[in-house]
Amino acid sequence: MKQMKQWMLATLLMGSAMVGMTACKESKANEKKSAPVVKSEELIRTSQSWDGVELPDYLQGRPELVAVKYEFPAGQKLGWHHHPVMNYGILVQGELTIIGQDGKEKVVHEGEPVVEMVNTIHHGENRGDKPVILYMFYLSQKDLPLAVQHPEIPLK
Repeated sequence: MKQMKQWMLATLLMGSAMVGMTACKESKANEKKSAPVVKSEELIRTSQSWDGVELPDYLQGRPELVAVKYEFPAGQKLGWHHHPVMNYGILVQGELTIIGQDGKEKVVHEGEPVVEMVNTIHHGENRGDKPVILYMFYLSQKDLPLAVQHPEIPLK
């Protein structure tokens, strides 16, 4: 009987040790799971500009990639212009309204991507109450302008 009690005690102690070891391993596994990880989120994948028009083929020759940060004060209107090269970006603050010459509009909100029109005249307006901050990325070539202004077209 004494041997049986010792055997039961030993079994309980070993079982407790095993539970403790398992809990310790789970705790360490949870620590590893909660470590910061790199996340990615695809914001846009398209072959069309915001107005639904197919983007042109890439230019021939050596590319020049350009990144530009724009800041537009509240109430600011940009003049009429067109882009001879493809470009897209992310609006990180505010709200930007893009207006095509045909009157079609696109409102871009904070955190949203936008693919600009290519070779189509348009302009932008900050109709909001805070500055717009916009990062744009151009797929250009050396000596090409990113935008061509059209001052002959009056803003309303």
